[in-house]
Amino acid sequence: MCRNIKTLFNFAPPATDDELHASALQFVRKISGMTKPTAGNTPAFDRAVADITAAASTLVDSLKTRATPKDRDIEAAKARARSAKRFGG
Repeated sequence: MCRNIKTLFNFAPPATDDELHASALQFVRKISGMTKPTAGNTPAFDRAVADITAAASTLVDSLKTRATPKDRDIEAAKARARSAKRFGG
């Protein structure tokens, strides 16, 4: 999966519409193989991003868990630590 798509469920505060849109955009870019569609493909590309954003929003809003929400700052610190261990620095 695309490394720029992040888990968006069970965070405090919840995922924003912008985060859902960014993930959908990355997903469509990955599937289509293009970072910027041609003029003729732009409507289909934009429609796919909108559809996937809506589906992701429905999914995230519908999921249930008993786990306490994850803190974004703590998860970001963990990711930085993993990156430092993997790549040095």
